[in-house]
Amino acid sequence: MAKKVYYFSTCIGAAACSSAALNGIRLLQKEGVEVIFKKDQTCCGQPSYNSGYYDETKQVALYNMNLFKEDLPIVLPSGSCTGMLRIDYEELFAGTEHHEKAKAFCSRIYELSEYLDKELGVRYEDKGSPIRVTWHSNCHALRVAKCINSAKTLIRSLKNVELVELEREMECCGFGGTFSIKEPEISNAMVSQKIEDIKARNVEYLIAGDAGCLLNISGAMRKQGVNVKYMHLYDFLASRIGLSS
Repeated sequence: MAKKVYYFSTCIGAAACSSAALNGIRLLQKEGVEVIFKKDQTCCGQPSYNSGYYDETKQVALYNMNLFKEDLPIVLPSGSCTGMLRIDYEELFAGTEHHEKAKAFCSRIYELSEYLDKELGVRYEDKGSPIRVTWHSNCHALRVAKCINSAKTLIRSLKNVELVELEREMECCGFGGTFSIKEPEISNAMVSQKIEDIKARNVEYLIAGDAGCLLNISGAMRKQGVNVKYMHLYDFLASRIGLSS
């Protein structure tokens, strides 16, 4: 029987990185997965949660838990939002009447790369030319969702792709959602350090699995005149296996 999943595209995925969100769906469909996209889906609630608006975030969380109510995996093309839905929701409702509901919901959350890697076991035939890339790990994906290994496994499965590790991979790029708005000077200093690390790797592309970090780093690179190209992980995978141009 073909697998069936819900697909949570995320706010930034819908607003600024729609190609990555669509390519995520294509990658699932390539493996015979039926993808259900709920047209009324909204934010995961992380911006309000990180700003301390917990009551408002609970309203968003309850809306999402009721929207994705069928007992199916919920797959997201974002480690940051995955961490929010899988870990933070349960903590948000700890000690409340909705705790068990949140716990069950959280158990169904998968970041796309880990679903492709661990649940489907995909390994890709690389159709692209030889290339050197580096990878940025989003903080929430690294420390909360803990899904970075799957993303790197998929990249390393591409025979013509050389993945060059960043020296300071575990350091934040300075985005942090509302942090970059509230503390622009600190944010700029952090992203500038990240860019120096990227430049030192002598790569053609920066790959990242979270749209927020990618927008932050790529925008700063453009302002600084850095000619390293960038691509979202799911655009990159799709392009390497011939699913997109």
